[in-house]
Amino acid sequence: MARFRDIKTLQKFASAHASIHNLFNQERYLNRRDIFKQNRSAALAEWRQLAA
Repeated sequence: MARFRDIKTLQKFASAHASIHNLFNQERYLNRRDIFKQNRSAALAEWRQLAA
C-alpha cells in the first residue's frame, strides 16, 4: 500500500488485478498438459476479446 496514495486507487487496482488473476490462474498441477494448454488458450482469447 506504500505506493498508493489514495485508498480508492488501491481498491481499483486490487479489483482489476483479482479479475485478471482469476482468469489466468489455471492451477497447472491439477490438470494434464493438453487440458492446461486448452484452458490457457481460452483464457487468452477471452482476455483479447475483453481488451479489444
